[in-house]
Amino acid sequence: MNVLNKMELFDPTSNATSSLHDYGNFCIYGYMNQSSRGPMPVMEEVDASGSERNSMPKWIALICFLSLVMLMSVLGNLLVMTAVCKDRQLRKIKTNYFIVSLAFADLMVSLLVMPFGAIELIHQNWIYGETFCLVRTSLDVLLTTASILHLCCIALDRYYAICCQPLVYRNKMTPLRVALMLGGCWVIPTFISFLPIMQGWNSIGIGEVIQKRKSIGNATNSTACVFMVNKPYALTCSVVAFYIPLGLMVLAYQRIYVTARAHAQQISMLQRAGGAAASADSADHQRNHRMRTETKAAKTLCIIMGCFCLCWAPFFITNVVDPFINYTVPDQLWAACLWLGYINSMLNPILYAFLNKSFRRAFLIILCCGRKRYAARRPSILGPGPTCSAAQINGSTHVLKYAALHNGNHIEQEKQSLQREDTESPESCF
Repeated sequence: MNVLNKMELFDPTSNATSSLHDYGNFCIYGYMNQSSRGPMPVMEEVDASGSERNSMPKWIALICFLSLVMLMSVLGNLLVMTAVCKDRQLRKIKTNYFIVSLAFADLMVSLLVMPFGAIELIHQNWIYGETFCLVRTSLDVLLTTASILHLCCIALDRYYAICCQPLVYRNKMTPLRVALMLGGCWVIPTFISFLPIMQGWNSIGIGEVIQKRKSIGNATNSTACVFMVNKPYALTCSVVAFYIPLGLMVLAYQRIYVTARAHAQQISMLQRAGGAAASADSADHQRNHRMRTETKAAKTLCIIMGCFCLCWAPFFITNVVDPFINYTVPDQLWAACLWLGYINSMLNPILYAFLNKSFRRAFLIILCCGRKRYAARRPSILGPGPTCSAAQINGSTHVLKYAALHNGNHIEQEKQSLQREDTESPESCF
């Protein structure tokens, strides 16, 4: 470059200066546009790598948490099903058929629904195509609804067993009726899962909203699994899958608690009538025992209902509210509510099986690899002995009501009978 050209670089009126200015602008804006499509600048790469390093522990914690939920759910529900299959005494109790079917539904949630949800949550996209997205969503609605309906059937079965007379329970809970209830737990969810979802009834009137949601982040149908529902589907699905079962469970467990409390009070009244010469210490002991019985029953029922409401109420409240607020619920909140409901599949084996003494003993037999090793420490439940069944609980309640009408020479005999039957109080079967 000669001197004249060098001078032209600093001459505001020269064409060379103008050309250099245009070239500089081209370089700056061209680089910025290229960086938006290709590699980032060095400083942005440093910031991104630092951000990834900071978020890495969070992703590791999330992966560990999701894996733990799935693993515990699979093992717990498999253990429940194995215990009933191996234990003849457990198979004699009608309530356990509902528990086994519940365990199977929760096991399917753990194997067919949770893994794909975890992969989508971690990768932030859907890699299995639109058709499998519909199948996975239908399975999600089907299995979770079936799980909730099983919980409702268990509550109704216990209501008939504890709050009604033995003859009423036998007439109500016949093998045919139990089979129909189990069938209903699986058939009813299909009418709000596969049928409407595969037909697209849930998306009628909101097609533009769904396409807009899919287009966020330049996602295509193959990389986004978006499930949004219109108002009619949201209301129908939520009422059938949650609000009706919730109402029935609240009524059933409220009556069960009232009956259990009356049971304990009647035992105390009969003991006072038959043992007038009992000491004050004995009376205090009986009063304390009754209070412990009522408290334990109340705590167990509160735990059952509390876990159910805590796990599923946030999701179904959000499911109803979201269509009425123009679908503005954040995706993070949706994911949290959904996985909170999935956690219920992990808790069900604990609430409905591990709290039962017969199930706990069966679990120990299975985990100790055989009956002989466990029988050296505790008696086997496979042998003779009383079993905690719903009919026996109800029979004890019926005897209480009948014994209250007697006096005189019969009172001591009834008192001894009641003391023997009181060892199988309702709370031991919760």
